[in-house]
Amino acid sequence: MKLNKLSQTTKTTKKRVGRGYGSGKGGHTAGRGQKGQKSRSKVGLLFEGTKMRKSLIRRLPMQRGKGKFKSFKSKPIILNVKYLNLLKSGTKVDVEVLIKEGLVAKEALTLGMKILGDGVLEKKLTVVLPVSQGAKKKIEKAGGKVINAKDAKKREAKKPKIRKQIKKSQKSSKTKETRTTRKKPTTKTKIKRGSPALTQTRRGRQKKTK
Repeated sequence: MKLNKLSQTTKTTKKRVGRGYGSGKGGHTAGRGQKGQKSRSKVGLLFEGTKMRKSLIRRLPMQRGKGKFKSFKSKPIILNVKYLNLLKSGTKVDVEVLIKEGLVAKEALTLGMKILGDGVLEKKLTVVLPVSQGAKKKIEKAGGKVINAKDAKKREAKKPKIRKQIKKSQKSSKTKETRTTRKKPTTKTKIKRGSPALTQTRRGRQKKTK
């Protein structure tokens, strides 16, 4: 057995600074040094140890032009109601169906979709997509339905599974059997009112004594 091969028994924890000179990192500076940016507060993420003039931000090219203040968030693909007339009546309108029919590009799966109410709808459809108020009125006027995709998922999640239903039915049948098969006690010991085995309580009732 050698000292360098012994297993570690203790864990090194983080040293608590500013707990006196005997702690190793004590005193009035507590390991931060005397002055400077690092001794005052936390250093910013973009600090590189140099001035702003030589930093990475100043060296990178700035975005110029019209859309430099535009957000990087992607907007959903828009489709008007009049293009839904190309589908067959009674179809369930999803993103996948629209891609299959060639009404929308494959980017709609990642960017999302919204249907707006420009034009006239003549087909009866069930739409499972986000829809504007004008489009909703036109779809319902044509005899169709608008189902929110989130609500449809919640309904599917709420539906109980067949196995759970079978287990519940089995449990209920077992409990009914146990209730019916319980035997009532046949023999009962009757004590007369005048017997010394009973003592009278405060409320006037009679109580058994051992």
